[in-house]
Amino acid sequence: MAVDLTARDAAQDKVQESLAAVFDQYAPLLYRYALRLCRDQIMADQIVGDVFSQLLERLAAGEGPQTNLRAYLYQITYHFVVDHARDRERNAPLDELSDMQAREKDVITQVEDQGLLDAVAAVVNQELTDEQRQVIVLRFQENFSLRDTAEIMNKDVNAIKALQNRAITKLQNALMERNYEP
Repeated sequence: MAVDLTARDAAQDKVQESLAAVFDQYAPLLYRYALRLCRDQIMADQIVGDVFSQLLERLAAGEGPQTNLRAYLYQITYHFVVDHARDRERNAPLDELSDMQAREKDVITQVEDQGLLDAVAAVVNQELTDEQRQVIVLRFQENFSLRDTAEIMNKDVNAIKALQNRAITKLQNALMERNYEP
């Protein structure tokens, strides 16, 4: 006996397919982003699960992203990382630059001098503020625009520009002190 799908059942199937596609597309990216910030694989995995759980809750409540799903998901991820860091009462420093070689060979091939990469990683981890690190990660590793970065961090674009400029200046000065030409 064949089962007739109602319009509602068909719509529900479409929604489930769409959500599965969103998960498939963004879960690996969000995991990598969370891992960069918290440096804990289990926590990064948990954060991604929490992000999609919150997305489903907000969609069920008729809320959720109005325009930019990617920025919205990164924003939720960022807030979960911050919440987890606060819960653990420690910062989530970013050592990820020194580990990029295994996972992001295309970036590493552009950086010929491993000493320079190590120096940049040390500066990012030791001398930049958490917000400056966040801007550097979002702008240059995740390739977000100024506007999207501002949306993710709940700041205005001018504040992001200022954070980015201060971070780059700190990087340049610290590298020059270490005898590396930026």
